[in-house]
Amino acid sequence: MSRPQQPALGHPRTERRIRTVSEVNGAARLLIEEKLGRVWIEGEVSNFSRPASGHWYFSLRDRSAQIRCAMFASRNRFVRAPFGNGITVIVRARLSVYEARGEFQAIVEHVEPAGEGALRAALERLKASLAAEGLFATDRKRPLPAFPRHLALISSPSGAAPRDVLAVLRRRFPCLRVTWFHVSVQGDEAPGQIITALDRAERMRSRPDAIILTRGGGSLEDLWAFNTEAVVRRVATTTIPVVSAVGHETDVTLCDFAADQRAATPTAAAELATPDQGDLRRRFDRLERTLGLQASTRVRSHLQSLSATARRLVHPGRSAEQWMQRTDELTLRLQRGMTTRLATAATAIEHSTRLLQGASPRQRIEGLAAQLQQVKQRLRTGMARRLLDATARSESIARGLHAVSPLQTLGRGYAIVAKGEGKWGSPVSSVEQVTAGERIRAHVADGTIEAAVTGKEHRRVEEET
Repeated sequence: MSRPQQPALGHPRTERRIRTVSEVNGAARLLIEEKLGRVWIEGEVSNFSRPASGHWYFSLRDRSAQIRCAMFASRNRFVRAPFGNGITVIVRARLSVYEARGEFQAIVEHVEPAGEGALRAALERLKASLAAEGLFATDRKRPLPAFPRHLALISSPSGAAPRDVLAVLRRRFPCLRVTWFHVSVQGDEAPGQIITALDRAERMRSRPDAIILTRGGGSLEDLWAFNTEAVVRRVATTTIPVVSAVGHETDVTLCDFAADQRAATPTAAAELATPDQGDLRRRFDRLERTLGLQASTRVRSHLQSLSATARRLVHPGRSAEQWMQRTDELTLRLQRGMTTRLATAATAIEHSTRLLQGASPRQRIEGLAAQLQQVKQRLRTGMARRLLDATARSESIARGLHAVSPLQTLGRGYAIVAKGEGKWGSPVSSVEQVTAGERIRAHVADGTIEAAVTGKEHRRVEEET
């Protein structure tokens, strides 16, 4: 609870804010959590206590300092390595303040032996390198077969994990063939034996449909064989789908990323790799009932169709009688039709013969010759008549032309006066057309008179009238 602000002694004008202890501790906690966040801390465990709640309280110390730590039961239940006073560990913690006592503390989320720090750093580097190559890509993952016939199990011959896998396989899918490759899952020889087992599985005459790679839980060092680069690359390049079930649910190895499927536990791997015979039986029962119903329906339908067809069937003898009668009827119709067709054809032939006789080429030629003679006669008669008419018209026209001919006029003493070149020249119809001394010609009935103009005289129109 805040108190009223009072001026500081010696500074009457300065205002001050007085905070409670809870406010100070709360502000310190928020400041530390926001600014520092999560850190990795290495130190020796001391003052370790575990009350009935299951939470752990201890201190981490080095030569010159210590820090209070708390690890709640929801987190410490995953710690499998020995833990107690005097053990040097590396923890991942969230720095905070316990407000009730104002103590600076670390809320621990993860614990590992101090020797695992270098291993974990190497693991993270290898993981980043292999991920950059695409060995962990999702599109490289292959689906597991729905109904495997042969399964390869790669694990230790003495561990509990492979026996748990076999128990689940016998319970879920007892008809499955299982080949167990015994390998070391820890130590220097483990990577080579695991790779050899994968090679042998691929070379088997009856190749497995899937491979389960498993072992029980342990520390990072215990599981290191499944983090080696050679093993991870071999798992990624295996031509048979691989299920990785290494350690417990919280254990994650690089083989889990490289495998086609990752199982949280060995028993979960067995469940992933096989169908459940109980589910299959129930499915088969449903299919059997469905097929039975469909078969019964089809049989009833076919029986009904067969009965209807049987009712429509006729005795072969009666059918033969019907066909024989039908044959006789068709034979009679054929005979009548042939007779009618023959008579019609004979009539048509006779008619065509008469038409051919009437259209004989000789008779046609003779008729055309007679017509030609008649046409010739009419043509000669017409031409003679036309010639006489033309001759008469020509004589009449000649007489008319002779009556108006200039030559006839010249014969009566007239002359045509002309000048200029040419046989006739240009007629002179006025004294204005000539000049004194100009040469002119006078055309008379029997020739032409050459003359020269010696003078000209105008005649008045009144004198003519």
